[in-house]
Formats: sequence, C-alpha cells, structure tokens
Amino acid sequence: MKLSRRKFLHLGAAALPAVSRVAWAQAYPSRPVRLIVGFAAGGGYDIVARLIGQWLSERLGQPFVIENRPGAGTNIATEAVVRAPPDGYTLLLIGSTNAINATFYQKLNFNFISDIAPVSSITQQPQAMLANPSFPAKTIPAFIDYAKANPGKVNMSSPGAGTISHLAGELFKMMAGVNLVHVPFGGNSPALTALLGGQVDVSVASLPSSIEYIRTGKLRGLGVTTAMRAEALPDVPSVGEFVTGYDVTAWYGVGAPKGTPVDIIDKLNKEINAGLADPKLKARLADFGGTPLVLSPADFGKFIAQETEKWGKVIRGINIKAD
Repeated sequence: MKLSRRKFLHLGAAALPAVSRVAWAQAYPSRPVRLIVGFAAGGGYDIVARLIGQWLSERLGQPFVIENRPGAGTNIATEAVVRAPPDGYTLLLIGSTNAINATFYQKLNFNFISDIAPVSSITQQPQAMLANPSFPAKTIPAFIDYAKANPGKVNMSSPGAGTISHLAGELFKMMAGVNLVHVPFGGNSPALTALLGGQVDVSVASLPSSIEYIRTGKLRGLGVTTAMRAEALPDVPSVGEFVTGYDVTAWYGVGAPKGTPVDIIDKLNKEINAGLADPKLKARLADFGGTPLVLSPADFGKFIAQETEKWGKVIRGINIKAD
C-alpha cells in the first residue's frame, strides 16, 4: 500500500514527539544535576544523598551535586524543587519527613503527593534513641524510670519538628508514659552536637548520622526504633523489647518536579535500582543500618501515599502540629 505525501508527512510529524522524548532521555544528563536535601550536611538525608549521588555521577557521567537547604522540616527544599523546571536537572532527596509534613503542617504552599513525582525509593532503616554517656540511665527501662521521676526535666533533641525522629520521640513519650521536653534543631548533625556537648540529655536521630558515635562510645545507644534489632548494631536492643508494639522505620528516596518526562524518571529509577543491587553500595547502606528498598516509580508513589496516611493517623492520634 502506498501512502500519500500528506499522510506520510502527518505520520512523520506524529512520531516526532516520541522520537524527541527518547532522544532527550538518551542524552540525559548533559550537564550537572542538583540533588537538593532539606537538612544540614552530616545527617541521614545528607549521607544517603551523597551515596546515591556519587553512584549516579559515576553511572551517568555528569556530577550530581548535593545542595543542602535546611529549614521548616524540609519544606523549604521541597518547595524549591516543586517550583523548579521539570527537566530532570533538579531532584529532591525525599523521605519519611515529607510524608509526615502533609498532616503535621496545616498550611503548605504545595501538595507533596501531587507536586513531586516519585522517581525511586532507596533504603529504609531504624532511628536510634541516644543518650550522653554522662546521663544516669543506661537502658530503656532505667531511662523510663528516670523520666517518670523527673517529669518535664529531661530534654530530647531531634533534627527538627515534624521529622520522623521527632515523631519517634513523641510516640515513645505516649507509649512509655513519660514527659520529655522536645528541642528541635535544623538537622541530625546539630542535634547530635548538642547531645555530645551535654546541652540536651537524649536524642532520636537517624542511624547513618549516629552509628559511629555509638560504635566509638561517644554516645550511648539506648535502643533502635524498629521492632527488631539492627544488624549493624546487634548489641543495641530495640525499643520494642521494652515498650510493646513500638516500631518506627525511616525511608529515603528521590523525587522530581511533577511533569518531569517519564523517560527521564525511568532512567533514574533504573540506575538507582542498579546501585541497590551493587554489592559495594549495598554494603555502604548496611554500614548505616539500611536495607535496600527497590520499587518502580508507580509502586513508590503508592508507598508514599500509604506512609502519608499512616503518619497522618499517628499525628492526629497524639494531637501535635507545627508551631
């Protein structure tokens, strides 16, 4: 069958967008990519971002530059990415905090689920409940007894209001029946610095940011927040061993502005999942207590929606909100 010239040109024009999208994805990235982190350098988000950023830089031949924009519990960083061009050159290191913020903050200038496209999950891991070595309580039961004997006198730092570390602490307070004073900071690193310096008594922090302090004895690991002990810290008990039903797991992933081409999202997802199967990168994540979380963009979107609903119920249940 012969095509008329008009039909041939029409078919050719219809194919151009698909061809250009494929060419764009194949050429991506042709310049440095920004991976924005909503916390200060040195914390769990930052550590995971730098691990995955290095992997992507090596795999895709362009620098993935980590840009820290702390403040407002990741909302400053998230809004910056929401407003960025959807071209794949501005990405966001996302995590449990973003799912929490949807309920914790009453007024946001964006809708995280609809304005950020899920790209790839990375890892999930426990948080750690820590104490300064000079703190009199050395175990979770002793800590609970001390806190009950000194209500409102024990200070607990966190990376910021509304973070999963904060929520883990609030859930502990509720389930253990203790009154702790929450002291929020702008990231895990400054929160742990305050703990190391004795300005606060205890802290709940990400395992990547705190694990070396525990291993070297600079901080005492009272417990990890998951139901089971962490393989990376087998001698540190889980909080759930003493507070029945207590279980908090953090997760990390990558997001992009809505409207980012599907081909670019799929390319990033494929490369990140390849990293999660790489023995060296898996070992690095395991060093920080993390286990790979391998999902497609669609399944990661469903996971985020489930996490948002789960933490929404917790926040409403313990009746807390951003100041």
